[in-house]
Amino acid sequence: MTVHPGSNVTLLPEAAEEDSRRVLLESYRSSARLNGMRAEGLQIENTHLREQMALVQSSLSWRVTAPLRLIRGLTLGRLPSGRSLKDLPDRVLELWGKGGASALGNALVRQVLPRSGRKNGRKVSDSLTSAKKASPDEAVSGLSVYSDPLDKTATALAPKVLIIAEVSLRQCAKYRVWQKRDLLERLGWSVQVVDWRDIGVAMSGLQLCTRVIFYRVPGFETVMKLVAEAHRLRLEPWWEVDDLIFDAEEYLQNGNISSLPQAEQDLLMSGVTLFRRCMLACGRGIASTPALAQAMLDAGLTDVSVLENALDHETIEIAASLPTHEGTDIERVWVSYGSGTNTHDEDFRQAQAGLIAAMEDEPRLCLRVIGQLKLSGDFDKFGDRVERLIELSYRDYLGVLSRTDIAIAPLEPTLFNDCKSNIKFLEAAVVQVASVCSPRSAFLSVMRHGENGLLAVTDDDWKQSFLTLARDIPLRRRLAAQALQDVMERYAPDAMAVTQGQAVFGMPVMPDRHALRVLMANVYYAPRSFGGATIVAEELAERLTQRGVEVGVMTSRPRLDENLSGSIRYVINGTDVLSAVIPEGTDLIGALDNPQMAEVFADWLDAYQPDVVHVHAAQGLGTAMLRVCQERGVPYVLTLHDAWWLCDRQFMVREDGHYCFQTRIDQQVCQMCQPHARHLRDRVTIMHQALAEAALLISPSEAHRQLYLANGVEPERIVVNRNGFRWPERSRRQRIPGSRLRFGFVGGTEAVKGYPQLKKCMESLERSDWELVLVDNKINLGFRSIHAEDWSVKGDLKIVPAFTQAGLDDFYDQIDVLLFPSQWKESYGLTVREALARDVWVVTTAPGGQSEDVVDGINGTHLPLDGRPETLAAAVEALLNQAEKFDGYVNPFKGDLATYEAQTEEVLGFLERVAKRKTKLVTH
Repeated sequence: MTVHPGSNVTLLPEAAEEDSRRVLLESYRSSARLNGMRAEGLQIENTHLREQMALVQSSLSWRVTAPLRLIRGLTLGRLPSGRSLKDLPDRVLELWGKGGASALGNALVRQVLPRSGRKNGRKVSDSLTSAKKASPDEAVSGLSVYSDPLDKTATALAPKVLIIAEVSLRQCAKYRVWQKRDLLERLGWSVQVVDWRDIGVAMSGLQLCTRVIFYRVPGFETVMKLVAEAHRLRLEPWWEVDDLIFDAEEYLQNGNISSLPQAEQDLLMSGVTLFRRCMLACGRGIASTPALAQAMLDAGLTDVSVLENALDHETIEIAASLPTHEGTDIERVWVSYGSGTNTHDEDFRQAQAGLIAAMEDEPRLCLRVIGQLKLSGDFDKFGDRVERLIELSYRDYLGVLSRTDIAIAPLEPTLFNDCKSNIKFLEAAVVQVASVCSPRSAFLSVMRHGENGLLAVTDDDWKQSFLTLARDIPLRRRLAAQALQDVMERYAPDAMAVTQGQAVFGMPVMPDRHALRVLMANVYYAPRSFGGATIVAEELAERLTQRGVEVGVMTSRPRLDENLSGSIRYVINGTDVLSAVIPEGTDLIGALDNPQMAEVFADWLDAYQPDVVHVHAAQGLGTAMLRVCQERGVPYVLTLHDAWWLCDRQFMVREDGHYCFQTRIDQQVCQMCQPHARHLRDRVTIMHQALAEAALLISPSEAHRQLYLANGVEPERIVVNRNGFRWPERSRRQRIPGSRLRFGFVGGTEAVKGYPQLKKCMESLERSDWELVLVDNKINLGFRSIHAEDWSVKGDLKIVPAFTQAGLDDFYDQIDVLLFPSQWKESYGLTVREALARDVWVVTTAPGGQSEDVVDGINGTHLPLDGRPETLAAAVEALLNQAEKFDGYVNPFKGDLATYEAQTEEVLGFLERVAKRKTKLVTH
């Protein structure tokens, strides 16, 4: 629902609501078309690159030099894939866990054979991505904020449990992952499940959860980074398991292991080390049985909770849908044994002798094996009385089990098996089948011999149990009925949630909300403090926080680790920041409408639950996140720092470097400016919809506001909020009378900032009584963009790195005149105001927001926006001819300049009013 500022309407009429939905739908359609165009272009580019790479890799020189490249890589400690040699053991174990010997073989083939000589190889675009040089952003200083422990004062998020899990083992996942998800949701928790191999997704999930569980996850290096991240975020992670797979000594006592080939035994034991590593790194544990919990404590954990395997709705519903098995077949009595893997041979042998003896005494007894098992040759004599079933779905498995007369769960007497759950008893009970089980710990916790099942230890125990149940149908029914009652009372979903789930996880508690909560979005944010919009957003956030407002931020981050993509949350100056890597290769369309960043934003929005969203520079983050706000019913405010919302070139500067001088944007003119841009019409649709649905639009200057008014924005929907700046912290150091006049330029090499005009201007001067200080904002990123040897001037040239906000006074002490020959009508001029506050004369183009505080001839010089270096040169010559006027110069209009304090107070009022309107609408 949309309510515009200044309007007395609190609820839109039905027709307006319908129109709003229609426009949102059209925005989605435009988004789909835009991303379709982008995908098409990327596919064409990818095909071209693959063709080029195929030509290279099929060449004779490439094949001849392959051994040299391999040797060179090994000497540098790298595998052919680019991985470090030290990662090889973990990589081998990881591949084996995914697909055994075949996965290892395929990986070897991929490394050895030339890409052009094999099918289904890695896409060339992927290899190009991995080989791409790091961007300059990666050299940003202050990156420690991404790894510093999260401040305890970080804003409380909506309660959410993240389960990072091994999900490829279907039965394990069913009882420990999906069942737990349902249990937690029953308690009211929000739950996200991520496969541990999806490192980037897991990394992002960690940032926004309030609890995290690592289920059956091995301690590979990438996983250990996730565990370390969980600790950085102060999540106190749990490591969960349902088998004794972390104790090498006890693991070897499991007789089933000895039946495996030696290579598989060695691999399993290597896995034991990895599981233990991850468990101990987490520090807390969740076990499926008390015996397993004690083993985890003995291994070094100090806090272990027990949450048993149980029944879920899927199992109960399947069981209820199955026909009742009366057990009246006088010809045959079926004994069923289910084996999920090939490691249960020794377990089955606990019942084997007794079963063979019973089948010899009772010809009606039959055996049905479900799954993998090596049966003794002694069963061959029973012929069709022995049945083998392989690879059943869970529904079919329960169906077969329900047509059974006797279910068995024999287990070897080891600590490993005492740690196992009693799930075989539960499954038999729910389909009303009597069970005979070994007296392992978990079974003893629920089974009562002769009341809800039978327990057997010796061969004779097993034989007598089989014969008794085969010949006593009423006993089978009575045991099965009591077992069903017992397991439903203890293990049904509602019972588990109350008796065990709540004890471990508690009930979710929503954050206590007293203050206004604002979520800002800006493409950059500290420590990547690039651009005026970023500085304004940072200053506003810090000052709003000081006024008691809870402020969160959505921004981008550099790629810090190829193996750990995903979001990173950190706290800086009291502000909770979520940063995500903008996908590589983002072009104009990707910067405009970014589905990936919209997903990140949606998750942050759900976790942070702000009262209002305040968007600053959205390019790169994309406008798709605004549709998320609309769908969630969260009002958003846009600060229009530039013309990006109206112009695809952002600053309305043509490719030739000249301002286009449009006032009301004509799309035909824009199409002529960018003849190959097919997306402009859909861009207009998306941008107009985003502007129209904003609760409020903020312009930094009246001149910029007029541009948006000329393009259809209603006057009552857009207000002016003048940007503040960092005022001087000390008095200016006086200029030495009679010294050279000192000019300064801070626009880098950007044409839109007038760098080409400036260079030509200064090179045209035939005098040397001046100095120019150029700020190269790339030096701090590890390289230079301005080189003195490229300039041919008679005056002195000084190139300095970009300064921080703390270095403003020192920089402006070095100059008398700031040159600001911007080539577009800027929304405002941050450096202009910084200079004026420090008694520095400003030469700037006009009109535009950058010139609103400059009084021509009094505290600065206005230039026409004509793009001519001669115009700038004339102004510079005029100042050089009266250099003495700057001895002791003071700007008489400093008192009229904006302040961050006034700006913040005004913005806070805007945000509070928008949030209150939202509250009224919800109440109504």
